[in-house]
Amino acid sequence: MADYVELTRADGQPVCRCRVAKSFASRFRGLMGAARLPSGSGLLLPRTSSVHTHFMRFPIDVVFLDAEWRIVSVVERLRPWRFAAAKEASSVLELQAGECGRLGLAEGDVLSVS
Repeated sequence: MADYVELTRADGQPVCRCRVAKSFASRFRGLMGAARLPSGSGLLLPRTSSVHTHFMRFPIDVVFLDAEWRIVSVVERLRPWRFAAAKEASSVLELQAGECGRLGLAEGDVLSVS
């Protein structure tokens, strides 16, 4: 998988251009220390089913994806110092707080990667 990927909905609507956290260190670090996450961008964490927001400065929307890129759970506006998980997930997408509502992302939606 590339360092950055574009995610779109099945209807072709763009979701985000996201950085892929490939290594254990980059997955663990995630968005810690970042000042913000701009609209239209995200962080994709492959090979994980949980996230934490320890040491983060802002809330995020968290999208849990299965191996077929189907959304299995959405946690909106996860505040700093929290934890979220979905045992069915094989990847996690972190977005700016409010993006899931703006984009209409919901459980059952399928995303594509390019």
